[in-house]
Amino acid sequence: MKIVDIKTTIVNAEMRNWVFVKVITDNDLYGWGEATVEWKTRAVAGAIDDLKPLLIGKDPRNIKQNFQIMTKHGFWKMGVIGMTAISGIEHALWDILGKSLNTSVWQLLGGKVRDKIKIYTHLGMGDMNAVYKDTMDNQKLNDHALELVSKGYKAFKVVFIPFTHHTNSIKNLKNVNKLMSSLREAVGDEIDIMVDFHGRCASGISAIQYIKELEPYNPLFVEEPILPGDNKTFLQIKNSINCPLATGERLIGHQEFEEIISNRAIDIAQPDLNHCGGLMEAKNISAAASIANIGIAPHNPNGPIAGAAALHFAASTPNHIIQEVMDKSVPWYDDVIESSPITRDGAYWKIPDTIGFGVEVNEKEAAKYPFKQEIMPITDAYLDDGTVVDW
Repeated sequence: MKIVDIKTTIVNAEMRNWVFVKVITDNDLYGWGEATVEWKTRAVAGAIDDLKPLLIGKDPRNIKQNFQIMTKHGFWKMGVIGMTAISGIEHALWDILGKSLNTSVWQLLGGKVRDKIKIYTHLGMGDMNAVYKDTMDNQKLNDHALELVSKGYKAFKVVFIPFTHHTNSIKNLKNVNKLMSSLREAVGDEIDIMVDFHGRCASGISAIQYIKELEPYNPLFVEEPILPGDNKTFLQIKNSINCPLATGERLIGHQEFEEIISNRAIDIAQPDLNHCGGLMEAKNISAAASIANIGIAPHNPNGPIAGAAALHFAASTPNHIIQEVMDKSVPWYDDVIESSPITRDGAYWKIPDTIGFGVEVNEKEAAKYPFKQEIMPITDAYLDDGTVVDW
């Protein structure tokens, strides 16, 4: 079996353009992957085109060798663009391998380690305004949360840390406490709440002050309080707080996770299977995390193929805690997929018996949503004095 072509299909989903990757072989088998990354669509699609000549004529079932070819024969070290492209291709190779052996990808990854997969979603199940704007309004925040609970969800993530610099105002600290207190009272103690900082704090002490306001309400974890890379400050934060600390969506490959894991500077690692290098790299990260007694909660606000990959990873990874889901980011989310392995049962995904990933793209329907410049809420990230800050 040989690879004869690699194609991309770009589907505009408002805040993101989903990049679907199709690896085609010479015996009518093909596999689907996803290489979605915010606001870098054309760069990723171009990187896939650049990687394609390295793989034409190769056996798609030799996944590790093909990964080595993509990461080593490209000469330059890969950043998020290159590794996102590689991740999407790698997903598709697993799909082909599963189809060729008539078995599920989760079976190839070691088999099931659980009977179902705990999931969490976002306010509005991914609706952009609900996720990024309504959370600053107490009533809207609670209304969205209660809607999720009514739909059977037992866990969700919120983004209500204000744009921040190196220090905090008393007003902002009190408002974060008010939002979290009201939210906990609204949904009760049986619902898990995660708080995503989006790396908005420019100092460790700023992050610690906010987390201290959240601690009394027992968040399942606080996510990315500062930007990744400063592992000493992550350790400072972890040693100063009394709730689980998570990060990892912006770390690429197992090498970038090594220091923060070996220093036990977090409690939960969050590789994104679309960016970290794919399923095999995520398995390397989860194995390293397991040695350090660190859990795994993969980041995934992406499209339906990324969700399928996440399902198979979660089914087969022992230290997996919970899976992010954002499956109503656009109302036609399910229309571009003819078949999907994902079935939600309340607060869980069922684990299906599929061939490969069990996902099939409706290419005709997907073509109705061609590339378009994404909506970019990130451009609102300024302080009152005009200082540019992290979104």
